[in-house]
Parts: sequence; structure tokens; C-alpha cells
Amino acid sequence: MSSAASPVRAGNTNYLELFDTAGDERKFPLVRQWMNSEPLSFFAQLREERPVLTTPAATLVARFADVTDILNQPKIFTVALYQPKMSDYLMAHDDDALHYREKSIMQGFLNRDDIPAVRAMVAQISAGILANAGGAIEIVNSYCRMTPACLVQQYFGLDGVDSASLIEWSYWNQYDAFHNQPFSEVSDEMRTHISSKHEEVTAKLGAYLKKLILRKLIEVKAEAVATLPLTLEHDIVELVRGKPAYELKDDIVSRMLRTSYPEAMEFDLQRVGINAGGLLVGAIETTSQAVAQVIQFLLDRPHLLSAAREAARLPDPQSFDGMVWEALRFAPIGPFLFRKASQDCVVGAGTPHETAIPAGTIVLALAQSAMFDRAAFDRPDEFMGGRNWYRYFHFGFGSHECLGKYVGMVMIPEMVRQVMLLPQLQAGGPIDYQAGPFPERYELAWRAQ
Repeated sequence: MSSAASPVRAGNTNYLELFDTAGDERKFPLVRQWMNSEPLSFFAQLREERPVLTTPAATLVARFADVTDILNQPKIFTVALYQPKMSDYLMAHDDDALHYREKSIMQGFLNRDDIPAVRAMVAQISAGILANAGGAIEIVNSYCRMTPACLVQQYFGLDGVDSASLIEWSYWNQYDAFHNQPFSEVSDEMRTHISSKHEEVTAKLGAYLKKLILRKLIEVKAEAVATLPLTLEHDIVELVRGKPAYELKDDIVSRMLRTSYPEAMEFDLQRVGINAGGLLVGAIETTSQAVAQVIQFLLDRPHLLSAAREAARLPDPQSFDGMVWEALRFAPIGPFLFRKASQDCVVGAGTPHETAIPAGTIVLALAQSAMFDRAAFDRPDEFMGGRNWYRYFHFGFGSHECLGKYVGMVMIPEMVRQVMLLPQLQAGGPIDYQAGPFPERYELAWRAQ
């Protein structure tokens, strides 16, 4: 997985020489190996010598200017590879009416005014899990996945189901969409297994969402009669819920169902369900990976760990948050964003590395490489908290930037902060990925209070 390897070439490895002399069947496997084991040194050579690298499986793009140019052209560099995995969810659409309309609607429901309360909720959930752990925890499953699952229940409103189910549904959706692609390193047997699990959990999620929406719709309708005469209100409320509707808590799904949409907006109950499912899928596994990898990054570097622990105790979290985002630059949840060219086009037009991209080409926009480009980052090889947030790619870039970005911007650092506050914190070993793309086990211990 991604690491904080030095940008200096590991052992003076000349990656491009090895690539050029390899047979076609070995070229892309070599590239994947280097991206997994020594990405920063490999990317450094690409940026310097071959900013656009063509392989039989995909074309890699390494410089900041070219990566942002690609991600700003969604009709040309498309998310066509998402479509078989995400059905008709807005993120599988490229700069069309549905994507623009539904992302705008959902951004309104995910009110940024909620963010301080969301952070407080995350802090409370996280602190509670750690306090009950008794000084030792396998943190991936019991914390990194559990905290966002609880937020999904309490804030997003996907309640009435156990956390384990939410975690499983998010896991297999993420696995199939982002790690079961033509360029992914998986066997044919594993591809079939991932697809089968995705189909299985999608059916379960769909059945759950139908029941959820029906239940919450009844609750919302009951809430609407709270202003009627007392006897009529009592009769209706008792019939549909058995308790006063005005006690309902606020959550995103309920907000969606309380809202009336003109027919022209094409946002019916089916679209409500699809977007509610999207909130779940995007929240758990990505958060879990980011949190686990930042914790490991800091624990592996005593000088940074000391600074992070000091910043975690400050009343203003800004300095601490900046350290988290900088750690994710070195240890991101993935080194690239993938797109598919819809037409013949050019990358790096007017530069010495200008490269023709034929229609149908899979393009890997190397976001991690772009975050080490001197054209965009001052002294990129150094760890510097508090960098310009807008240069990071942690939540994507352009029209496909993560819908829940502002929730993630407080959830991820707050989860890490709560761990950094634990006394005498230490890891029992490195993260265990169990030969997959996600952290699966990571043992931590500390002095129990």
C-alpha cells in the first residue's frame, strides 16, 4: 500500500529503463508493483523524465497541471468505468443534467451549518468506543469502520439496521467499484467473487432502503399532522407511530422525505433511495482506510507523533487537521483516480511531453504524484502541516469531488485526534491488508485510564 517512502529513487532504481526493457505482458504489472511498494520515488522519475507513461493496460499521467486538466474535462475523461458498478447513481454520470441536479440537491441537505455538530457527534462516538476498549483494540473493525457506521445511522438517518450490515454493504460496493476494474490486480476467481458479493449486498441494501423510506415516510406524514386539533392529531399519530411525531430527530433521509419536489426535478422516492444508498457507500470504507493509514503514518514517525499529540490537545483543531491532510499526502487511500477517454484527445498539449490519447484509453491520473509536484507544492518532499488545502486530492477533484467532502473533512481528523489523545499509544504491528486493498486489522494498545 501507499507509504511515505523517500522520493529519492529506491536504491537508484531506474524505473523507466526497467519498464522499457520489459515485455509488454510485464510492463503494467511492474508499474502496479512500484505504485504499491515505492510510489514516491517512481512518481518522481515520471514527473522528471516521462510525465505521461503509456502502458498496454492504461496511460499514467504524473504532473499536477495535467492531472487537474484531465479531471476538469469530465465529458472527455469520463467515469464510464463506474457505470456498471454504480447503476444510476449521480457519481456514475458525467457533467449531465442528473449529475448537476442531484449533486446540488444533496449538497443542500448536507448542510454545511451542520458541520460543528457533526464533529461533536464523531468525537462523542469515537471517545466512547475507545473508552470502552480497556486499553487495547483492533482498530480497523472496532473503530475505523464503526465510527462512520454510527454516523451513517445517526446523521444520515440509515437507522433500524445493525452496523455490521452497513459496513458490509459499503465494503463490497467500494471493492467492486474501485478495485475490480480492468487494470486491477485480481484473479478471475476473485473478480467473480467480488461481483457476486456486490450483487448480494446490493439486493440487501435495496430491500432495506425500501423499508426505511416507507417507515420514515410514515413518520414524516405523522409529523405533518402535529399542528392539527389535538384529538385528531392523537388519533392519527397513535395509528401510525404510537408516539408524538414531533419527537422525531433530524437526519438527512428525513430531510429528503420532508421536502416536496416539483415534477420537473425528477427526484421521486426512487431517487431518494438511490441517493440515500450513495451516502452509505461513500462514507465507511474510505474513512476507515484514511484513518487507519494516518494513525500508522504518525506512529511510525516519533517526531511527527509527538507534534501530533501536542496539536491534538489544542482547543482549535486547525493545526492538527493540517497534519492529518499532510499525512494523507504521503499515505493516501489510493495513488490515482481513473478515467476513460471518450474520444481521441491530447494530454500536455504544447509541452515537450504532449501525448495523444486514443478514444477508449484508460487513464490513471496520478493524484499522489501531483501532490509532490514542485509546480504546485513548495518543498514537496518535506512534511509541512497547514499547506494550501485546495491543492490536495483527498476527496477527488472537479465535478466528481466527493459529495460528503465537508463531513469527511471533520470526521477523518477528529477520529485520528481521539486516538492521538490516548496515553502511551503503540501499535502491535503494521496494518494487515490481508492481500486486499483495504486495511483489515491493526492492533493498538495504550495505558487505560
